[in-house]
Amino acid sequence: MTRRAAPLLLILPAALVLTVFLLIPYFNIVLMSVRMPGNGVPYAPGWTLGNFAKFFADPFYLEQLGNTLWIGAVTTLACLVIGYPVALQLARGSGALRGLRYGIVLTPLLVGIVIRSYGWTILLGNNGVINRSLVGWGLIEAPLPLMYNGLGIIIALTHVLLPFMILPIMGAIQGIDPALELAARSLGAGRNTAFRRVVVPLSLPGIQAGCILVFVLAISAYVTPALIGGLRVKTAAVSVVDALIDSFQWPFGSAMALILAVIGGGVVLGFARATRMAWVRRR
Repeated sequence: MTRRAAPLLLILPAALVLTVFLLIPYFNIVLMSVRMPGNGVPYAPGWTLGNFAKFFADPFYLEQLGNTLWIGAVTTLACLVIGYPVALQLARGSGALRGLRYGIVLTPLLVGIVIRSYGWTILLGNNGVINRSLVGWGLIEAPLPLMYNGLGIIIALTHVLLPFMILPIMGAIQGIDPALELAARSLGAGRNTAFRRVVVPLSLPGIQAGCILVFVLAISAYVTPALIGGLRVKTAAVSVVDALIDSFQWPFGSAMALILAVIGGGVVLGFARATRMAWVRRR
């Protein structure tokens, strides 16, 4: 009995932490999402599914949800396109330059997300560094609309979340045996073919992990969309906070948070299944 109980005792601390800080809060969100909305109070006695019906019956919230998923998908794609070459250089590089590049990738994580988002407002504003430079050089006549739209949010989120794409891909590439690529080259494959047929398929687990991390963080981001998007572009996470704090509508805000979590989780599961099947076929 002692041998059987030993693994359970080892798991018990982690299970308690997950229960207190993950399962109970999620259970509370589920309960709150079916409570009656209150008038001047967080909720009223009784239970209802009207909070979910209110969300799906309003085209504004549906458009907002679609916009959130679109911003998350484009941000993920941008991070993948920019991050994969960087991860390849970090994984294959050597010497002092590798350490410098690694430090450059990690440095943004040492700065708070609020500060980084405010930095992008200085760069992207109508009177910001980018627009003032382009106007001063005579390349444009009027400032470009780089803020208070989806483009500005995607640019800022790409910068904020890029390390979360680079690090998993770098780890996956480091785990690839260089002899496999050399074997492909010795069998007549060119450098590009060997990279496309050997390195990329074997790095799919890192790509999958990085894309899931970036997508989940992008659709749930609050600070960056709130600062860059302002009142013109509201994502689902911003609306959830507005409903909970500004409008004091806890049941409706909980319903929106639950809908975002379920739909986002479905997208992640579909992507994970598709990439896993692709990886299995490549193997």
